[in-house]
Amino acid sequence: MDEQIVLNGQPVNYRKQGNGPWIILLHGFLETIDVWGELANELSDKFSVLMVDLPGHGHSGVMGEEHTMPLMADAVMSVMNHLEINSFVLCGHSLGGYVCMEIAKVLPDQTKGVIMFHSHAAPDDERTKENRTRTINIIKLNHANFIHEFLPDLLSPKNKKRLIHQIDRLRNSIASISVSALIATLIGMRERKGTLDTLIDAEFPFFFILGKDDTKMAYNKVVAQAMLAHHAEIMLLSDVGHMGFLEAPKVIFPAIKHFCERNLIEKQRINGFGD
Repeated sequence: MDEQIVLNGQPVNYRKQGNGPWIILLHGFLETIDVWGELANELSDKFSVLMVDLPGHGHSGVMGEEHTMPLMADAVMSVMNHLEINSFVLCGHSLGGYVCMEIAKVLPDQTKGVIMFHSHAAPDDERTKENRTRTINIIKLNHANFIHEFLPDLLSPKNKKRLIHQIDRLRNSIASISVSALIATLIGMRERKGTLDTLIDAEFPFFFILGKDDTKMAYNKVVAQAMLAHHAEIMLLSDVGHMGFLEAPKVIFPAIKHFCERNLIEKQRINGFGD
C-alpha cells in the first residue's frame, strides 16, 4: 500500500515492502514506482525495499518549474528520514541514477553501494542539452503523442514486438503525468552539474548495468566512467536497450540481489563480528 509525506506543500508518494537491510529503488523519467514490482518482490525476501515516486511522477506533486537533481534527492531523503533509514544500497534507473548519485554525495557514510541502471554520473553534453530543449518543445506541442512514441524507442529493436503489452501498460500508468512535470524534469536533467567527483572519491562500490542497444547513452562512455571508480562492476548485455528491467529481468534481477547481499548482508555480518 502506498503512503505519502508532504514536502514543500506537495505529496511525496512511496511504497515499502519486505524486511531486512534497506534498498532504495528510484525510477526513471516517464516512469513510476510501479516499474519495480517484479524486482521488489524478488528482493523483499531478504531486504526492506523502498520505492519513491520522484517529484512530478506517479502520485508525487510538482515542486516548481525546475526539478533539480538535489530537489529530487531531498524528496527521497525526506522519506528516508521519515522511515529512519540510515544504511542502504541505492538503485536508480536512468534519471533515478542521477538522483541516487546526489543522495550518495550527501550521505556517503550511509551509502553501502550504488547500482547505476542504464545511468551515469556525467552532466549533459551540448548535444544532449539541445535534445532536451527539443523534447520540451515537442511536449508543449503534443504531450500525449510524445508519451506514446517515447517508450518503444527505449527498447532494443529485437524486443519491441515481444514487449508491446508491457509498454502499453507503462503508457497507461503514466498517462496522467502533466506537461509541467515533464518539462520541470527535463530542465532539471539538462542543467544538472553531474556527480563525477562523487564517483571518483567514493569508497562504496558501484554496479553499472548497461545495454549494448541503448540509444539514450553510449555504453562505451559509461564504461569509461566506471573505470574512474575505486570499486565498480559492469554488466553489459546484448539485445538490451534502455529498459533492462523489462528486457532482461531474469539476468539482471539476480545480479542486483547478489550485489546487495554482498554489500549489505555480508558486510553487516562481518562488521557485527568485528564489534
